[in-house]
Amino acid sequence: MTAPVVIAVDGPAAAGKGTLARRLAAELGLPYLDTGLLYRAVARRVLLSGGLPTDPAAAEAAAAALTPEDLRRPDLRAPDTDQGASQVAAQPPVRALLLEFQRVFAARNGAVMDGRDIGTVVCPDARVKIFVTASPEARAERRWLERRAKGEAIPLEEVAAEMAVRDARDAARDVAPMRAAEDALVLDTTGLDADAAYEAALRLVRARLDA
Repeated sequence: MTAPVVIAVDGPAAAGKGTLARRLAAELGLPYLDTGLLYRAVARRVLLSGGLPTDPAAAEAAAAALTPEDLRRPDLRAPDTDQGASQVAAQPPVRALLLEFQRVFAARNGAVMDGRDIGTVVCPDARVKIFVTASPEARAERRWLERRAKGEAIPLEEVAAEMAVRDARDAARDVAPMRAAEDALVLDTTGLDADAAYEAALRLVRARLDA
């Protein structure tokens, strides 16, 4: 029996991995899971309860109580949720609670999943692993433009500083730090628009699947 096809798309914030993963899933007819939403939803539950995402007890309780409806909240991309997601993701009990959900999702019918540790921890046997990256300057500008489009008046320098803090936290955490898997295909999107990045990613995926 052929194992379901799992494609892991990892990388830092604003590198373009979410857009790529969604388009790849649609092209290949595979389910899609934005695993970052799981951590964002946990952070939002903590914040709504009046707690702090850095509080291990509050974060673990929120992860244990997570429901599918939490993943459909409209405020999961808010700046406080953005930082909170990184804070709860650094906590081993939270990651343990969400790990099984992700693996079951992938094993059911295959999947394209994006996150920071899909290829290294969640699905280390994924058929294809892509690590999507871009320069810090390019990523900061992309996130700044996203937030400006939402009506936020925020200096580019502040966005860059926030992202630098999150990058450092994600890369330095003890459990499942953000890094490229040894067998990952690295895609730098610094000089690519969305369509060019997608075409490059699709070529990498097809080459690996056909190998």
